[in-house]
Amino acid sequence: MDSQLKPEDINLTFADYFNVSKEALEKEGLFNVSLVADLPVFIDPFLLFHSKKPRYQKLHKEIIKYLLNLKSKSEELHYRVSPAYLKYYFSFPEIPQNWFGFTFIGNKGHGLGLKFAGLLSRNFDTLFDNFGKEKVTQSSHFEKLCLITKGVGRDTISDFSTNLTKGFLLEETERFAKKYIHKKYLAKMSVGRIVFNYRTQVWESRVFTLPIFRGDFVILTPKDLLTRDEAWINKGGYKWEGKVRAYD
Repeated sequence: MDSQLKPEDINLTFADYFNVSKEALEKEGLFNVSLVADLPVFIDPFLLFHSKKPRYQKLHKEIIKYLLNLKSKSEELHYRVSPAYLKYYFSFPEIPQNWFGFTFIGNKGHGLGLKFAGLLSRNFDTLFDNFGKEKVTQSSHFEKLCLITKGVGRDTISDFSTNLTKGFLLEETERFAKKYIHKKYLAKMSVGRIVFNYRTQVWESRVFTLPIFRGDFVILTPKDLLTRDEAWINKGGYKWEGKVRAYD
């Protein structure tokens, strides 16, 4: 167990630490995360795709736009992408600040490494050859990503989704923090890889006012983007489960 944890911390949630009511989180539609260990809930890309909310539809389109940019880069390089290139454009590291995943104590998992990045780059000319051109769904299903290798499941696809919606999640967190949390718990933080500049092909940083826990910021996530069960296309077939319920 983390040596910094105290007995009273075992059931510590976001609401407990930042002295906000669960009702406030419920009202704003945000998930009350544990600040002791990752919870096995995940951002579900299907909920983005199927949502009727314009903001979520826009997020899905932005993700597809970035993937189409990666597809173009792979084609230009004849699918022979250098490790440095893979790391910058094709890797989607875990974002521990949302406290989701399978870590028993703490919030440090593995994320999507260079193996996934390489597979993604190489598979744009096979599995993803019609990416962006699908007619049945009227949109590109980036959920196909978990077909490319074993071990790419709900937590890793959630990491991918979190990386490409991070700006939105931080905006939601900042909005809630300024409205409900005492300023003594907040700090301005510069966060990298928020907006991708398609003209310069560079990820840009942005500054947010965020809740701080043990020297790092915390990201809040809308509950209607989360699932806690298997809800992915995978090599064993497709299974759909219900949305996550509020954490008590």
